[in-house]
Amino acid sequence: MRRMILAVLLAAALTTSVGCLLPAFSGDRVRRTQQLIFTSENQRAILNFWERFWMLEMPDHMNPQRVHGGVI
Repeated sequence: MRRMILAVLLAAALTTSVGCLLPAFSGDRVRRTQQLIFTSENQRAILNFWERFWMLEMPDHMNPQRVHGGVI
């Protein structure tokens, strides 16, 4: 009976928690701010990496204006 009550209490404690069982960031306010800044900077850098990987940052060789092409 005790095991059953303990199991029910443990299940209730685990299911009522919000998010992950272990916190992702520190409880210290200064350290947590630093961690969040680093995380957001890493996510911002993903776009640059993606453009480099697919070579989207390369210049376009098509000339937007018309040129004569002959000897002037």
